[in-house]
Amino acid sequence: MLDKTYEAASVEPRIYEAWEQADAFKAGAGAEDGAATYSIVIPPPNVTGSLHMGHALNNTLQDIMVRYQRMRGRDVLWQPGMDHAGIATQMVVERQMAADGGNITRRDLGREAFVERVWKWKGESGGMIFNQLKRLGASCDWSRERFTMDEGLSKAVLEVFVSLYKENLIYKDKRLVNWDPKLLTAISDLEVEQKEMQGNMWHFRYPLADGVTYQHPIAFDEEGKATEFETRDYIVIATTRPETMLGDTAVIVHPDDERFKELQGKDIILPLVGRRIPIIADDYVDLETGTGAMKVTPAHDFNDFDIGKRHDLAQISIMDREANIVLREAEGFMDGLELTDELTKTLETLEGVERFAARKLIVSMLEEKGLLDEVVDHLNMVPHGDRGGVPIEPMLTDQWYVDAKTMAQPAIASVREGRTKFVPANWDKTYYEWMENIQPWCISRQLWWGHRIPAWYGPDGKFFVEKTEEEALAAAAEFYGKPVKLMEQNDALAAHDACEADFVAMYRDEDVLDTWFSSALWPFSTMGWPDKTAELARYYPTSVLVTGFDIIFFWVARMMMMGKHYMKTEPFDTVYIHALVRDENGAKMSKSKGNVIDPLALVEEYSADALRFTLAAMAAQGRDIKLATSRVAGYRNFTTKLWNVCRFAEMNECHAVKGFDPALVKQTVNRWIVTETSRAIREVSEAIDTYRFNDAAGGAYRFVWNTFCDWYIELTKPIFYSDDEDAKAEVRATTAWVRDEILKLLHPFMPFITEELWERTVEDTEGKRDNMLVLSSWPTPIGEDEDAAAEINWLIDMIVQIRSVRSEMNVPAGAKVPVVLCGASEQTKARLEIHEAAIMKNARAESVTTADDIPQGSAQIVVGEATVCLPLAGVIDLDAEKARLGKSLDKIVGELTKISKKLENERFLAKAPEDVVAAEKEKVAELAERKEKMEAALERLAALG
Repeated sequence: MLDKTYEAASVEPRIYEAWEQADAFKAGAGAEDGAATYSIVIPPPNVTGSLHMGHALNNTLQDIMVRYQRMRGRDVLWQPGMDHAGIATQMVVERQMAADGGNITRRDLGREAFVERVWKWKGESGGMIFNQLKRLGASCDWSRERFTMDEGLSKAVLEVFVSLYKENLIYKDKRLVNWDPKLLTAISDLEVEQKEMQGNMWHFRYPLADGVTYQHPIAFDEEGKATEFETRDYIVIATTRPETMLGDTAVIVHPDDERFKELQGKDIILPLVGRRIPIIADDYVDLETGTGAMKVTPAHDFNDFDIGKRHDLAQISIMDREANIVLREAEGFMDGLELTDELTKTLETLEGVERFAARKLIVSMLEEKGLLDEVVDHLNMVPHGDRGGVPIEPMLTDQWYVDAKTMAQPAIASVREGRTKFVPANWDKTYYEWMENIQPWCISRQLWWGHRIPAWYGPDGKFFVEKTEEEALAAAAEFYGKPVKLMEQNDALAAHDACEADFVAMYRDEDVLDTWFSSALWPFSTMGWPDKTAELARYYPTSVLVTGFDIIFFWVARMMMMGKHYMKTEPFDTVYIHALVRDENGAKMSKSKGNVIDPLALVEEYSADALRFTLAAMAAQGRDIKLATSRVAGYRNFTTKLWNVCRFAEMNECHAVKGFDPALVKQTVNRWIVTETSRAIREVSEAIDTYRFNDAAGGAYRFVWNTFCDWYIELTKPIFYSDDEDAKAEVRATTAWVRDEILKLLHPFMPFITEELWERTVEDTEGKRDNMLVLSSWPTPIGEDEDAAAEINWLIDMIVQIRSVRSEMNVPAGAKVPVVLCGASEQTKARLEIHEAAIMKNARAESVTTADDIPQGSAQIVVGEATVCLPLAGVIDLDAEKARLGKSLDKIVGELTKISKKLENERFLAKAPEDVVAAEKEKVAELAERKEKMEAALERLAALG
């Protein structure tokens, strides 16, 4: 006998353990003979990570598809794994070392010992997120767990790096990167967080060289023509980063800007430095904003870097890797400069000074010289490293790059020609925009944790890229014609300087690869590539990738590039892009806002099933999820409803009957529920197949709660309590069959409670089920009895409409009202005769009759061809009801007008956050719907007299 209440906290862990013991998630489990494959690779979570709401949504949707396809008999593989998370993991271990005391740093330990310590941490504490995913119900084949630093994946990384290098698709170059001065490494754009900060825009006067002056307009007429000028021997530039001006190598003006036409080709003298730099025409300058002139610092700004390339400008990097000012050793800084008193003072004042302290000094020094034109308050978006937490610095460094432009071309064609499709389809535009404007991919990181770059250096920067140290040193020995000796980098560089004659000193590249490099190989490296494994042949290419929009470029595009290059085919057929999970007001969740919802807390309070169903029910394509805990609580009520209806069935001896054929049931109500079950199966299946998870969950919910629990059970209760044994037997068998189909239908969404009910809704005499539910067959539609469906759905519509009118008219719950049908057809009259008792009971009707004329003082609704009349005169106070509804309507109209005016205000739309505007629009839609219902109710009252 089922317990009175369902205890998810004790059931869910037990059920998951049973699945694992039964190997229910292993690749191919439950597959039919000769079945087609269905495979998904999990977006690998960070080894340092813990489950957040994005993970919960992403993995719930994957699990729904995996469980559904497994039940359909497909040969399913859901490949799990974790990313080694270079920066995050290194930070975790370094913090742990600091907490241990002793002031031991990784450099004190040395590289080998530090990496050993990271592996130890990984073994003891890393990867806790897998247990959290199991708590959510994820049915991955955990026996195939992979890690981006494991032996097999490391072999794949080596193969790819070396082969791409030998194909000239990997190379070394000096370019600007996002540099984190705290972590001392390059970071990717995804690891850069834009923060709004109040700062300044400083306007400086750059003196013109050679005594040049020009007439600068200072007053204008109504048409914008200059009416007054002043003679200037300087040009004004504006900057938010004064410290970078030491590395300026040009000033640009727009070629069509009449103010500076005569200055194009002239020079300015860079203040504090004395460097002559040219004034160049370039249409990057905005004619409408700013001073019209821009400083160009190619070594410290990404846009300036591109401008510098166009005009062949010098790149002078004036900061070290900790973002301190370094001038004497800066390459090119002193070129052509005379050591004047001004320059000497600059060197003495700024050398070695931290960048933001240098900023204040530079502003002060320029102000002393009368070159500070003005300071304007400026709200600025400042890029910060998401791990280091300090402003990133565009830094000119030597790094390793992938020729992404070349590799992108086949990957673009894959989507354009339809071999891989995005769902929702509009995301392909984002993909094209990124891929068609792709820049070289910086793949090196200045870390110790990661795949070390397989490059070995000799004198003069010559390097050798091979899969092993032995191969690299052998190649070097052949090249140099003498023995080679591997040393630490500093020792090798010292040996190079000493010009040792009897051997060549070599050292290995200190850098490691970007973690996105190894994860770009994920769909095939996890299946054993570069070895030709059976899994690779069977499960690659994968079926679908489920991921967020923010990594379309960083991960999806790169997997496409690598898959096409090495496997000669796309890594997946479909890329499903899920939405963001926001808070209930539509705001993005963040720790700083204090609105983060912990999915594990929701699991503990409401159950994994309730959370999963909530996420699925709200996962409409292209629409962010506004998650409120009340929604999760609501779907916990759904699990309670399911448990209770199964308990009701058990108490009424509804057991599965061997050989029962639902297509042969005789009673109309049973033929109807079989039809509706078939329709629900078809609706849910089609929705999952087309990634409409909200429609799938919604269809299942409506069928279970409304059709089965509310209507079928209610309509069959009289049969349960009757003396007709044949009718009771058929209802019991049908109820048990529908219950089992429901458990199958809900299993992908709510796996725990359905598995528990599947196991426990079997008579003791029959023993256990043939299979666990997870390995049972997905239900198939039986067929539809249109006549039975039409009859019972007419009955339900009749009752629902009557209840709705009673509610709108505020009819007391205990009051019974006559129901009169006018214009009823013979078919409707026959139905009334059959279902009179059900209408009277469920619609609280005093009587059910037919008539030719509409009774006076009746509320009227149309059901089918008939007009259903409810004579309400004397049952309700018409005047009081009109007043009540009128007052409610006035309030709604007032609120609707107020919000509508707000949404018509351009200032509000421009300043209000996107989520606030969206919330107001939702209120308008909700109020408009309520207004329509109120007006309909008032019209009915008016018709009563």
